[in-house]
This record gives sequence, structure tokens and C-alpha cells, in this order.
Amino acid sequence: MAAASSRKRKGKIRWSKLYSFAACFRPLTSEERPAARELIGRPGFSRVVFCNEPHLHKRKPYKYPYNYISTTKYNVLTFLPRALFEQFRRVANFYFLLAAIFSLFSLAPFSRASLIAPLVFVVGISMLKEAVEDWHRFLQDLDVNNRTVKTHISNGVFVDKLWKELRVGDVVKVNKGEYFPSDLLLLSSSYEDGVCYVETMNLDGETNLKIKRCLEASLCLNEDEEFSKFKATVHCEDPNPNLYTFVGNIEFEKESYPLSPSQLLLRDSKLRNTDYIYGVVIFSGHDTKAVRNSTRSPSKRSWIERKMDHIIYILFSMLVLVSLVSSFGSLLYLRQDMVDWWYLQLPDDNKVNDLDDSNSEKYDDRFFNPSKPVQSAGLQFIRALILYGYLIPISLYVSIEVVKVLQTMLINKDIELYDDVTCKSVQARTSNLNEELGQVEMILSDKTGTLTCNQMEFRKCSIAGLSYGGDITEVDLAASMRMNTDFEPFEFSIDETDGATRSFEPFEFSVSSFSAQNGNARLTQTEGPVIKGFNFRDDRLTNKNWIHGSNLFDITMFFRVMALCHTGIPLEDDNHKTDKLSYEAESPEEVSFLIASQEFGFQFCRRTQSLMVLKEFDPSSMKEVEREYKLLNLLEFSSSRKRMSVIVSNEDGQIFLLCKGADSIIFDRLADNGKAYEQATTMHLSSYAEDGLRTLAFAFRTIEAAEYESWNTIFTQAKATIGPEREELLEQASEMIEKDLILLGVVAVEDKLQKGVPECIDKLAQAGLKIWLLTGDKRETAINIGFACSLLRQDMKQFHLSLSRDAESNNQVKDMKEDILQQIESSYKMVCEERNKEAPFGLVIDGKALEIALRGDVKNEFLQLAVNCASVICCRVSPKQKALITRLVKQYTGKTTLAIGDGANDVGMIQEADIGVGISGMEGMQAVMASDLSLPQFRFLERLLIVHGHWCYQRISKMNVAFGLTLFYYELYTSFSGEVLYDDWYMTMFNVMLTSLPVIALGVLEQDVSSDICLQFPALYQQGPRNVHFSWSRIIGWILNGVVSSLVIFLANIYILSPTAMRENGFVADIDSLGAITYTCIIWTVNCQIALITSHFTWIQHLSIWGSILLWYIFLLVYDALPPNFSGNAFQVLVEGIGSAPLYWMITVLVVVVSLLPYFIHIVIQRSYFPMDDHIIQEMEQCYKKYDVRDNEMWVREQRNSQRSTRIGFSARVDAKILSFNQQLQQKKLSIYRSVTNSPIYRSITASPFS
Repeated sequence: MAAASSRKRKGKIRWSKLYSFAACFRPLTSEERPAARELIGRPGFSRVVFCNEPHLHKRKPYKYPYNYISTTKYNVLTFLPRALFEQFRRVANFYFLLAAIFSLFSLAPFSRASLIAPLVFVVGISMLKEAVEDWHRFLQDLDVNNRTVKTHISNGVFVDKLWKELRVGDVVKVNKGEYFPSDLLLLSSSYEDGVCYVETMNLDGETNLKIKRCLEASLCLNEDEEFSKFKATVHCEDPNPNLYTFVGNIEFEKESYPLSPSQLLLRDSKLRNTDYIYGVVIFSGHDTKAVRNSTRSPSKRSWIERKMDHIIYILFSMLVLVSLVSSFGSLLYLRQDMVDWWYLQLPDDNKVNDLDDSNSEKYDDRFFNPSKPVQSAGLQFIRALILYGYLIPISLYVSIEVVKVLQTMLINKDIELYDDVTCKSVQARTSNLNEELGQVEMILSDKTGTLTCNQMEFRKCSIAGLSYGGDITEVDLAASMRMNTDFEPFEFSIDETDGATRSFEPFEFSVSSFSAQNGNARLTQTEGPVIKGFNFRDDRLTNKNWIHGSNLFDITMFFRVMALCHTGIPLEDDNHKTDKLSYEAESPEEVSFLIASQEFGFQFCRRTQSLMVLKEFDPSSMKEVEREYKLLNLLEFSSSRKRMSVIVSNEDGQIFLLCKGADSIIFDRLADNGKAYEQATTMHLSSYAEDGLRTLAFAFRTIEAAEYESWNTIFTQAKATIGPEREELLEQASEMIEKDLILLGVVAVEDKLQKGVPECIDKLAQAGLKIWLLTGDKRETAINIGFACSLLRQDMKQFHLSLSRDAESNNQVKDMKEDILQQIESSYKMVCEERNKEAPFGLVIDGKALEIALRGDVKNEFLQLAVNCASVICCRVSPKQKALITRLVKQYTGKTTLAIGDGANDVGMIQEADIGVGISGMEGMQAVMASDLSLPQFRFLERLLIVHGHWCYQRISKMNVAFGLTLFYYELYTSFSGEVLYDDWYMTMFNVMLTSLPVIALGVLEQDVSSDICLQFPALYQQGPRNVHFSWSRIIGWILNGVVSSLVIFLANIYILSPTAMRENGFVADIDSLGAITYTCIIWTVNCQIALITSHFTWIQHLSIWGSILLWYIFLLVYDALPPNFSGNAFQVLVEGIGSAPLYWMITVLVVVVSLLPYFIHIVIQRSYFPMDDHIIQEMEQCYKKYDVRDNEMWVREQRNSQRSTRIGFSARVDAKILSFNQQLQQKKLSIYRSVTNSPIYRSITASPFS
């Protein structure tokens, strides 16, 4: 009943009578009313909606899409063609396709199965992976599409209906806390005047609620039964991506009414502070503005995958080169030497015409004709292209595809990336970008919902010149702990001439005990009940101790401003378990103020249209009393005013104006006798800002009754004015009354960061990553968050780019360009002049300036300045600007970029970045569905990049080309005969099984260092951005290693087996035995080289490496036991041929050792004389394995050396603070020294003849 009565009172409040500046309450001018009618029917304004008649939209011309949305890349019809296109866009796959086509002709040296099977396997695995990943996208779409909403069916009956089944024209009822399923036209709400509050954080990133209001004509539609006969027709604009515009009219009860954005409720925004609304679907599905702002999921390829194409070009060039050598060699031998080889029975050139018909038929070969050597050489070139095709290792692509899928599975299953609060974990929605995670250099992050929780907490305040809630910042505390020193009490005098004037109350602070030393401080850390929105600890104010303060009137008025100057509504507890109330308000700051005032003894308990009731603690009677304040006027907050005021009268008839707002705005409006606390308050503001707290100043004034009556007449007339001059008249009226204020103090609230955000940013900064903040919030809020998460610091030189008032008022693009360009040039000049100094640079730019800065002839200068700043904060940016910034940064810097966000306004940015990350733990699903990876919270980005990104990058950077080159060497040895050294099934098994498993195990489980070490030594991450493991020198090195290994293997086998009998009976090795022995050496060499590469062994690695070698012997044993029809020349090659010969086993051991020796020598020299960072850490771990290596002095030193010198992050702020403390300490020492040396006692001692 209490909750119901609360809702009833709440519904009766007519906000339209209270608000003055809100656009939705502004009456339409006579010029604006016909504007919509003139546009309707023109191109772009042709949509017709029949309200409450969705069946009319099932057929043309008014047929519109269902509300079903899809973010998948494929559907049933497009999967096969699009997926095949994606696969054959890769150069290697296209080559394998050509080789498979050539295998259909008898020219191919291999069987069709040995060439077609690996291609089908590789392409099939890749397409299966794409299908599985797209299936997961489909399931997430299904989750959204299957949400339900109350929908009118007939006779005033509303039933649950799936979102995807909604049609244009459906009337829906949305309850508080629910998302709007599509773009709705607001018909009515639980408030009498049709007002509702909408949270658009998911669309534009703003935390303040937006006010929407229905037309007065539809106010009667406030009950389910009212819709039984409701009919109306809406004519409006066609679907478009503009979030802030809407033009149309509605024909209802034979009248036409113009519509505006104030009546449009957008999909993915949420109903707040309003019990319910009724609305009609205007745009559905992919026609909604939120979906129109997103794009189809792009097909992204990692930088390494793109570089693989260039490697394939190199290998293909090698392939063409060796094929040309084979072709020319064949031509030369055919023309000069081959005719003299009698055993080939080739006809002499002079006798070709004398051959009889029977002999000429013998040489009727389309692919080899001694009489046409050029043609034969050309055909030999094509045959060689297929024969040496293993230079382009299809097995590498097989392995990479499998490795990426398994890497993704391990990332998804990492328990350290699981969030207990939301019960969600990281989800990699694509496996194409795993190694890209290890090469990120730029992070572009949203603010609201990504870095912050959208929860405000009351942290500190300054009342009558005294600071409460603790003066020690977290940076000071960390710096003090690092220096192992204690803070000393300092007294800051406001007036240099009078040391006894008002100051901070001095107190001593000990780092070791965190407690007051001499009783002067009231800061405590006692654990009490957790109160959401109130994180304040100071015994001087809590528990009603403020009644003992010396400025009781100022303190009381401060709390009254906090409890009365707002638009909040109290909500009673249904079960009456506590006397505490909860609140709803337009902004989370107002909610935190109301909770704080309640904790201090000023509980806002009830409001009506014109009355506000407080339960105040009366210091004189020491009892709680209920006082009523008549609400005379409300001057609400707006982005241009930056302040809010209420005019109230108390029970004694006194009239007060209570005002809160930005400190700069309030300070400009202070009376001469109201500035007593201004200087002390300014110092406190600076301290709060350093902690990243959001501040508002409180002030008041007493108004005489006659003055109020005169002003109220002017204000009422301005409010009733219709026309463009209304806003100016209202502003002039507010300026008349909001003056001569008396400053009371300031409050500091924390826009609560998500858990672990500062630590994550600090670690990412140490890893060498740059972080840009892109937010739709206002500049002051963005700067506060910049300080809170240590993207900004106090000693940082900040450049603020914004349009000057003159340039903005002129509204001339040329003037605005010149203005911004001048600011950019002067800022960049300062950067160049002071680049080598300690103080870093920060850049803050707002949306209007950014729009000019991103234009073609200015963007290069802007980006040049931005990339040279330690941190960049862009505020008031639109979704399209976020996407444009991401694209330009990616193009200008050429660096791998990662974008992270949680709302629909971040979708463009996420899709433009090389890697898009969506936050799944906060609001909505648009960002997640458009992302490549989803995280529950921002803090998991640290482990995702520094651990998994580093691992994935260094795992993917190994290769081998030994196998294909042995075929070429054999071709040279056999005078370019085109003969194949290996059996067809050997070739197939090499690609699919015998070398793939060890490579897969290496690519999935290899760790150069453990995860803990990665986090302790974040600079290891720089191996990715610097491309240490996949540079061209490393790639050429691997190719040369393959060349040397294959040459050693082939030559050793040839020159050992040629002059020597294989067995005791004198049999020498034939081509099949030679092929099997050489193949055995290759299998051993490749797998043993993988063992040398591996740093982190598990039983899986051992099983894959040694198991692959064993599998070769098992395969050979089974294969050569098959009948000759299946095994061909390999019949009994192991059992009767090479297996019984000791020379076979000796050659295997000798050749493998010799072929691995060059690489072994290389790694010994590198680790001994040119070690990499991970090599040093591995050696240290091995050397100190018996002890706790982390206690070792060398370990600590290397850990400090590994931390890059950063300009942002908590550690950088602490380092700067330590430097400041040391400078202060030196100054203090110098001051003491001077005072001692200038003292008479010291002079007398030094002047004494006995000294």
C-alpha cells in the first residue's frame, strides 16, 4: 500500500508546471506548427503508420519489416558464396585451388586425392570455424529478439509478445527498468502530464536522464482499457540514423498535431523513474535509429595474417624460381645431353623422320616430346609448380586455423577472466584476431559503463572553509608508502598576513597506522554498514556530530541545499524494514546528495506539486522534527546554465534561493559578503579534482517578499512567452534572481570506477600502450574521470581545444577552422619546445571543435598534436565521431588499435578498430553483438592483452619449409626428370597429421613465461608492437633455416646411401627406400626442432612431438603391409626394405643431429650474447629454482627495469608526487640550514677563537 501510495503521489506531480528550460515543455510557435505538414509527403518524409492497426502493415505499400534484428555475417543463402570468397581471398588457398584443378589432368606428379584432400580439409575447417562463430552471434541475437513486452491485441487486453514479432503500429506498454523494444511514439505515462524519464546512456553515453513528454491530446490514454477503440495515423520521416531529430504529425480524433523528438523513445534506451509508459511502434527492426547507426559486422584480418600473404608471395616467388630452374634445366638437358643417354631410348634428332609408325606411336606423349623441347620445358614448368607446391605449406594453414580455434577456447575458459558479480566471462566472438591482441598500441575507450559504473558516491565535502572526508589523496598515500615516510601536520593559512585565519584543520597522518596522532583529525576507517551512494568517513559530521561545529548555521543551510535543491522523488520501503528511504532523480549525483543528506540528519521524505517535506535533526532540541517548505519556483539544470536553483519558503515565511552548480558559475555570482570561504574552498576543490572527484558548489541567498513578487511576475511572463525569444527572456529572469549568493561550500562525489580500472590502466601504460578516452559526456565530467583513472595528473600540461565564442557565434566554417588551427599550432609548438622536460602533455577537445579538427585540411595537424600527447580526452562526441576518430587514428599512425565500449553509441568505433571489444556486464547488448571480443569488465583487458595477447603473438611466429625444398634438390640430382621422391600418401600425411599436431600443441600451449611473470614484467608485451618475433629478418631466418636443414638432410642421405649397400646381401637403396629414409629424417628434424623451440613443456607437447614420430612408423608399417594395389612401390618398404638395415637407423640419428646443429648453435649464441627479455627471465627462473626467485635482488632490479617510463597511470602520478615531495624536502632542508647558519648562536660559535 505504501509503495502504491508513493506511486500515486508521484503520478500526480505535474513536472510541466515546474520545469522552465526543458525543450519538451516549450510551447510550439505558430511558425513551427505547420513546418511538419510542409515536409510530410516529400522525399524522406513518406512514412505512414496506422496506430493500433498493425495488420495494415502486412501488405504493400505500407509493409515494414518485423522487429527482428541480426548482427550475423552470414545467413543460410549467403554462407556458402561469402565464406568461399573469404577463404580464397587468401593467396595460399587460391594457389592450392589452382594446384587441385591441375591435378585433374595427367600432367600432375601427384594423385588427385593428395592435392584435393588437404585443400578441402583446410577450407572446410576454416568455414566450419566461421560457421560456429556466426552461430554464436545468432544465439546472442536470439536472446535479444526473444525478449518480451506487453502488447495490445484487442479490447484493451495486453499480452506478452516477443520483440521480434512486433510490427509497426503495435501499441506496447513498457514498465520501469525495461528497454524500449523499438522506436516508439510516446502516448502517455504514469505521470498525469505525460512525462517520462529515459536513460540514453546506451546510445550517447550520457548519465543524466532525458525528459520526454507526450502530446496533451493523448494524455487520456493512461489505462489499458482506453486502447480498445484507439485509432490514429502518423505521417513522419523515413528511417534514418539521426538520433536527435524527428519530424512528423499525428492525426487523432480528426485533429492533426505536430510531433518532435520529445515524443520519440529510441530502441536500446531504458525507462527510468517512471512506472510505465504506453507507446506505438514507429520504426522497427533494422529501421530503428540505433540499428541504423551500426553497420554490418566487418570481416577483419589480423596484421600477421595479412603479412602471411606477403610471405606467401615470397615463397611463391621461390616456387616460380625453382620451377623456372627445373624448366630451363630440363630444356638444356633435353637439347644437349639427354639424346646421348642410350638407356632412355630417345630418338636422334636426325632420325626422327625415319622412325616407323610403331616407334613414333611409342613417343606420342602430350607432355614430353623430345622433338619439341620448348613445349616440353613449358609443361615441365607447370609440373614443377605442382611438384614443389609444398614450399607453400598447406599444413601451416591447417595448423593455424586449428590453433586459433583452440586458443579462443582457452581464452574463453580462463578462470581469471570470469566475473563473479555478473557471472560472465570473456567471450571471443572471432578467432581471426588472437595474435592481434599481442600487437595493440592504441586503446580508444568509452567512459560511461566502460570505465565507470554509472554509480555516484558521496565522498568529501567542504563546509564553511573546512574540508571533511579526508585530505589525503590516494596518490599521496602511495607516494608516502614508497618513500617510507609519514605525513606531518601542515596548516595552510588563507591570509598570509594573518596566520590565525581560517585553514584546514591540521592533523598528522601515519602511513603505518592510518590513524590520527594527536586527536585533531576526525578521519576514521571504522567499518560500518555499506550504504550505496554514501562512502563518507569523518566523525566530525557523521553520527550527528556536526551539531558541535563552530559554524552551525552554515552547516545547516549546506545540508538544506543538499536536501531541497533537486528534482528527486522519495520511494518508501514496501516492508518498512528501515526508516531509510531510497530515491529517484534525473541524475545519479542528485540521488547521492539525497542519500548523504539523509545520513546527516536531513531526510527528504515527501513532495507534492508545491510542497517539499524534510525530517530535520534540530540541534536545539536534539530531536528530529518535520518541516515543510513551499516550492515556489524551480530553475532546473541545463548544460548551458550549469546550475540549478529552487526558491522555497519555510514555515516562518522566509524565502530562500538555494543554488548548486559548477564552481566557476557560482563564484561569479557571489555577493561581496558571501566570499568568506572562497579561497579555502578553492584549495579544497583542487585537492578533490586531483582525486578525480566531481564537484558542485552550494550557495544560498535570502529574498525579501517584495523582491520575489516583482521577480516572479517577470519570470511568469517569460515562461508564458511563445517564440524564439522565450529562452533569452527566461535566462535574463534567472540572472536577475541568481545573484548576490553566499557561498556555503562544495560537495565532491565520485563517479565510481569499475573495479580494477586504475590498476588496469597503470599496467597497460607500463606495457607501452596509449589510451584515448572518447565520451559523450561533458568536458568537466570527462576531466574528472581522467584524473580518477590517472589518464591525467596535476603536473600535466593540458591543451583544451574548443571553439571560441566569437567563432561559434559567427557560425562560419572558415572562421572556426582558423580558430581551431591556431590553437593546434600553438599547442604543437609548445610540445616541440618542451618535449624533453618531465611534465607530460594532455589534450582535451570537445565535440564541436572535434568536428572541425577532423575535416580534411585540419585533421593531419590535429592528429600530429594528439599522438604526441600522453593522453587524449574527447568529450561530447557523437557515435559517428567516435568511429571517424578510430579510423583516422588507425590510418594516420598505422598502429594496431583496440576500441572498447558498452553501448550502442560505441558500435561504430568497435567495428572500425582493428580489434573491437564490448563490455557485457553493463548496459544493453548492441556493443557486444558488434564486437570481436566481449569482456565482463574493463579490468580484464589487462590479462587479455598482456598475458593472452603476448602468448598468442609469440606462438604464431614459427614456420618451416624444409619438406618442399628436398623435392627440388632431388629434381636437380635427377637432371630435372620430374620424378617424385615421396609416395603420394606420405605427402598427404605430412600436411594433415605428422607435423600438424606438434605445431598445434606449440601454438596453443607454448608459454615463453608464465602469466604471473607477464603481469610482473609488462614491458615484455612490447615484443608484439615492435614485431620482434615476426619481423622480416626473423622470417628470412626461418626460411634460411629450412633451406639449410633440407640441404643437409638431402645431401647426407644421397652421399651416404649412393656408394653404400643398404643390407648385407649387397642391395642398394632404390628411390622408394631413399624417399622413405629422407622422409623419416624430415619428420624427426621438424619435430625435434619444435622441441628446441618449446619453452613450456606439458604432457601434451611430449605426446604430440614424440607421438607424431611414432605415428610415422605406425603409418609406414600399416601402409606398406597393404596390397600393392594400394601401397604401390611402398609395399613392404619398412619390414623388408629399410627397417632391417642398421644403416637406416644410423643415418636417421646422424642426419637429424647435423641438420639441427645450425639452429642449436644459433640459439646458444643468441641466449649467451644477445639475449631477449624473456630469455633473461627464463634463465633467472632456472638459476634460482630452489629459492623464491622473487625475493632475489636481481629479480627486483630487472622487474623495475622492465617497467617502461610512463606518463600516465597511477604509478606515473606516484612518481611525480615523490619527485614533488623530494623537492619540498630539499627546500625544507635548505630553509633549516639557512635559519641555523643565520642564527646568532651559530655565528657566535663559528666566530669563537676556540672553534
